[in-house]
Amino acid sequence: MASGYRVAVVGASGTVGTEMVRILEERAFPVTELILLEPKKSIGAGVEYGGAEIPVRILEKGSFSGVDISFFASDEAVSREYAPSAVKGGGVVIDSSPAFRMSEDVPLVIPEINAPKIYLHKGIIANPGCSTIQMVLPLYPIHKRARIKRIVVSTYQAVSDCGQRAVDELTEQIRDLYSFREIRAEVYPHQIAFNALPHMDKFCENAYTAEEMNLANETRKIFEDDNVRICATSVQVPVFYSNSQSVNIETARKISPEEVRTLLGETPGVEVEDDPASNVYPLAVYATGRDECFVGRIREDFSVNNGIAMWIVSDNIRKGAALNAVQIAEQLILH
Repeated sequence: MASGYRVAVVGASGTVGTEMVRILEERAFPVTELILLEPKKSIGAGVEYGGAEIPVRILEKGSFSGVDISFFASDEAVSREYAPSAVKGGGVVIDSSPAFRMSEDVPLVIPEINAPKIYLHKGIIANPGCSTIQMVLPLYPIHKRARIKRIVVSTYQAVSDCGQRAVDELTEQIRDLYSFREIRAEVYPHQIAFNALPHMDKFCENAYTAEEMNLANETRKIFEDDNVRICATSVQVPVFYSNSQSVNIETARKISPEEVRTLLGETPGVEVEDDPASNVYPLAVYATGRDECFVGRIREDFSVNNGIAMWIVSDNIRKGAALNAVQIAEQLILH
């Protein structure tokens, strides 16, 4: 293992990028030089790291010379255009966009589940979507124990999934509504304040959204099981941070709620909060800023023979994006 690494963060001034920088410092990742990059149109103020403000540079194809690890916290178009340049420069890309997640030769990694896949990379490692990480982390051990045949999931996603502009839009709409002013919807097609939109990402020809299809496809890839049937509905809700999910699974072998609680209690990265009689269950306001994936309301689903229902909550910006990417890098440098 080298003593230190030159690290680049693309999209450094965005919601996920700034959190990546914060987590790199929190976890004392061995950085010798931190290079912060943004496309020209997105250049803003610097980002705090190590007690100083690191300036954000303009992203160019020559930005990656001598860079060992590049975190991409940008959109799909930026990743497709610039990630090959980062690899060509001799570094490894950890990409948080959907650009390469379903490519056969790109590992799709949640370190607690499939860390060995990291070492099979050909220059690019994909960070799954936040909804996938949050759902798969607790479901994977159940799949290994009882084989999940079917998943029905509804996600309730925070506006921070859509970046700082969405956070600002929710704030402004709440303020304008309370001030009896007309609201403006620019990030979303409809008012998000005090509303729920069954619309995350663009709609596909099959009437599902890209977010819903990505969740299904990424789950099957990480499970390494194309036979799992998945129906997803993604909903945008007026919450700033942390996503919630209602998940129902059908398994090949019957597994009891008690067995699930025990199994998840032993699963790294998962914390069981399940005492409904005392009003204990996962909540977005308490998950925000935490690294764990919280699971509760674990109960039998009586609509099928071998069914379990549960409620899953996780910080979409930390474990759902930035933390998982940094954990991939931590595993990468161990090899």
